[in-house]
Amino acid sequence: MVARGDAPFDILIAGGTLVDVVTGELRPADIGIVGPMIVSVHERGARADAAQVIDATGTFVSPGLIDTHMHIESSMVTPATYAETVVPRGVTTVVWDPHEFGNVCGVDGVAWSVEAVRSLPLRALVMAPSCVPSAPGYEAAGADFDADTIEEMLLWPKIAGLAEVMNMRGVIDREPRMRGIVQAALVSEKLVNGHGRGLAGGDLAAFMAAGITSDHELTSAEDLMQKLRAGLTIEMRGSHDHLLPEFVEALNTLGHLPQTVTICTDDVFPDDLVNGGGLDDVVRRLVRYGLKPEWALQAATLNGSVRIGRADLGLIAAGRRADIVLFEDLKDFRTRAVVASGHIVSRKGKMASDVCRINPNPLRRSVKLQALQEDDFRLRSQGTQVRIATIDRPRFTSWGQADAAVENGFVVPPQDTVLIAVTHRHGRVDSRTRLGFLTGWGQWKGAFATTVAHDSHNLTVFGSDPRDMTAAANAVIASGGGMAVAIDGKVVSLLPLPLAGLVSEEPVEVVAEQFRAIRAAMDKVVDWQPPYLVFKACFGATLACNAGPHQTDRGIADVTTGTLLETPILEILQ
Repeated sequence: MVARGDAPFDILIAGGTLVDVVTGELRPADIGIVGPMIVSVHERGARADAAQVIDATGTFVSPGLIDTHMHIESSMVTPATYAETVVPRGVTTVVWDPHEFGNVCGVDGVAWSVEAVRSLPLRALVMAPSCVPSAPGYEAAGADFDADTIEEMLLWPKIAGLAEVMNMRGVIDREPRMRGIVQAALVSEKLVNGHGRGLAGGDLAAFMAAGITSDHELTSAEDLMQKLRAGLTIEMRGSHDHLLPEFVEALNTLGHLPQTVTICTDDVFPDDLVNGGGLDDVVRRLVRYGLKPEWALQAATLNGSVRIGRADLGLIAAGRRADIVLFEDLKDFRTRAVVASGHIVSRKGKMASDVCRINPNPLRRSVKLQALQEDDFRLRSQGTQVRIATIDRPRFTSWGQADAAVENGFVVPPQDTVLIAVTHRHGRVDSRTRLGFLTGWGQWKGAFATTVAHDSHNLTVFGSDPRDMTAAANAVIASGGGMAVAIDGKVVSLLPLPLAGLVSEEPVEVVAEQFRAIRAAMDKVVDWQPPYLVFKACFGATLACNAGPHQTDRGIADVTTGTLLETPILEILQ
């Protein structure tokens, strides 16, 4: 046996300092690899017999990073491009919920996702999207996954489990649809992932009793601790950076890292992907906020492997898969080399070989809309004055009311409101634009249109001037999907996303630059007020599964109260 010294290693990683994610030690060790497997972890310099030697002198040797919950589509690039970007940074495994592709392209979108990652150097555990749409009856997506659809999908060998269950009320109230979907996953004996924003007490217990075992929708350090104590696996996500410092403080107070704490990215925009990275960026920020590097790496490796049930990953030890990263330091986490399944896939932050790409044509032509008119962004009404419902606050929304004048048969938006317009773009139901009024969104000096609108990804337009809104919307429709900003009736920035209206085939640097231009243009449209009134809030304004009112293609939906208003007009006053 090679492990005993009877034959040479294929690869020997020599001279590095091993980050032991079990004991927390930093210790000198060499690692011998045969094929895809680690066969020996031994004293530094004990052996030199190998076909190839990687000089790890001065580096810290870690298991490959595991992202326990993410959506490749949020980076607006193809899976192959995503892999090219994150693998050189040390990410070797991701748990991908392709519910964006599922919501737009249905089962065919999920099947395409499985094929797209099959030959990549990035291991992707593809999950079956649980909520297509996220709030049935309150919105219409490009498909509808019922329990039978999920049961069939879970039979696919490459489907690793049920993706985040976002219809919280459906689970807690034991609605037949969600009960059947979750039950299908339990019968499959595969992972069941959660989305438990705001759940506590009896609701949280009911959610977990249904068989859901993880959550990434944390709202505070107190929420983190309550869910840890409840027994959920935590997926601390990098997409809510403003919460990470208090999470670190809470974990440091414990004095140890619970084995149920993992790390995920959830959503990473393309410019953030280029500038910061994937899961490596989350690790880096956690360390900067005061978490021990050894703990951050444990959460991103060993704890992640336990969560996903992959005993072959997450640890550098004999018999484990050779997913290994050589980091230059434990602060910036720059990589010298990355090994995936025994192959050197990256050197000095660059891919060592090309990645396999598949034909993206099944994702094209997903925007089934004709050009819109300015009157589509005006609310018709009788009378001279009406009372309308408003959607208050960018996050943690609540109901409000306002009185508005009616002129020439159209409602005049009240001062301090912003219009939100959602148009069904999948060709499954009527495409009449539904309008709503937002408060707490500042004063807008232009319009923003997007087909990236969680989770049904219908065409969504924000603005105060129908001329701007029409210009932005039609630019997106003509591009086959994407984002556009219009000011003074003219499009000033455009990001085409012709694949499912979510993704571009362009290199990540090109997409990142186009997205930066969108952000810069939006800075001229509205004054952002973090942490809630931020650009990212535009993409969640239609997320109907979350508590509170949200505008969808069917009207103003509130799953908590069971309300769906086809029009915001509550009463004609005169």
